[in-house]
Amino acid sequence: MGDESSPRLAVIRFSGELTTKARATRRQFRARLVHNLRDALAGEGPPPRLEIAHTRIFVHLPPSGPGIDDPGTQSDHALTRVFGVQSVSFAERHPAPDLASVVRTGEALFRERVRGRRFAVRARRVGDRRAGGMRSMEVARALGAALLPVSAGVDLTHQEVSAHVELSEGSASFFSERIPGPGGLPLGVEGHAVALMSGGFDSPVAAWQLARRGVALDYVFCNLGGQSHLQGVVRVAKVLADHWSYGHTPRLHAIDFEPVAAAIRATTETRYWQVILKRLMLRAAEVVARERRALAIVTGDAIGQVSSQTLQNLAVVSRATELPILRPLVGANKDEIIAQTQRIGTFELSKVVGEYCAMVPRKPATRAALRAIEEQESRLEPGLVEKVAAERSVLDLRAIDLASLDVPGLAVDRPPPGARLIDLRPLEQYRAQHHPEALHLEFAKALEAYPSFDRSAVYVLSCEFGLMSAHLAELMRREDFRVHHLRGGQAALMALAPSADS
Repeated sequence: MGDESSPRLAVIRFSGELTTKARATRRQFRARLVHNLRDALAGEGPPPRLEIAHTRIFVHLPPSGPGIDDPGTQSDHALTRVFGVQSVSFAERHPAPDLASVVRTGEALFRERVRGRRFAVRARRVGDRRAGGMRSMEVARALGAALLPVSAGVDLTHQEVSAHVELSEGSASFFSERIPGPGGLPLGVEGHAVALMSGGFDSPVAAWQLARRGVALDYVFCNLGGQSHLQGVVRVAKVLADHWSYGHTPRLHAIDFEPVAAAIRATTETRYWQVILKRLMLRAAEVVARERRALAIVTGDAIGQVSSQTLQNLAVVSRATELPILRPLVGANKDEIIAQTQRIGTFELSKVVGEYCAMVPRKPATRAALRAIEEQESRLEPGLVEKVAAERSVLDLRAIDLASLDVPGLAVDRPPPGARLIDLRPLEQYRAQHHPEALHLEFAKALEAYPSFDRSAVYVLSCEFGLMSAHLAELMRREDFRVHHLRGGQAALMALAPSADS
């Protein structure tokens, strides 16, 4: 990758936090950053040549690599998604023996970019500023004067184009923009944790926030929704693995939690279900964490967002494990969390996955007492969580083929002719809006009733997001029912409904 004859390079600026560390720590963090940068570039050809300076890393790019005139290929480059990177500039570096050569090169590189547009020249010295040589101000003035005749004028405040020049001893780097990186600390310098992953909006953002602080993560998914839910969660987690986990190979530990949920439903009071479920998920995560020698558990909890996340309930839930629980979103608003999913690339996937909510009681306890919860948990089979955790599946997120998780023929885009359409949503939602041909049967009741269904019929199941319908369809298929679930949930179902005018 590192073509010595090519002037193209990526200028990597460290996060400011790296430069303030003690020398030994800074050396350690910088070595980890270099390792992660090499991993980010691993799919682009032979290993690149890297130059390491005090506050920068220069990555030599091939002639075909992104240059200063390729903004479309720069903003989503892998180098801009490496934690510990403050910003990236795709530049060309040329010899700079004197002011005239710098101006001549800069004019050739920027002339067409500034043509007919307002521009500004930004010049600065980097490295040892005591070494003498050209002053940045004289470079800015001379290059600005050379570009002025073809431009719409200099505008230092609202320019359309910036012409950047970084001067170092004997050379100058020319670039058009600084692309922000995620900042933070290089992934891996702060050890290892496990993150509970549901696939909704919150948990991937919480995981990303901890990864940005240098924490390498494995993911724990307590599956209540079958193979289709697993597939949705893997898609979300794979974005974090493929685009944000350079230098680390994260794994997803998928635990079949339906036996635990069934035991909770059968032996505990309904109003406590959510608190007990959260506590047992933490215990499952603790089993994985101790096996992986992880130091903490990460969750997407935000105070007051749902009944299990009131301050009182969080206090009770936290007592389920001795490991530290890290909650980076604890004070975040939902709109802030959703905005962050747009940045990290999980929004569209999480929107489809939604949250699996088959165990949300109508009147949940919002101020559960620890003693009451512990009494409820004493009714459960000892060792149940440890048993399901031991039987978990472990998926290499960077290597997995998503197609391998498909359940062939389970999802359909429209009901086949003659199929019985069943809406699994709560009754109040069904009454508010439903497809005219859809029968109603709430999910919890359907779980109990489906063995008595007519086995000669074909069924299509639908719910709000497509999670519960997929799960029930999987269960019914195991007992040889002819059944599908509707891809896309309620929105897709209503799109198929006949209009009032037809």
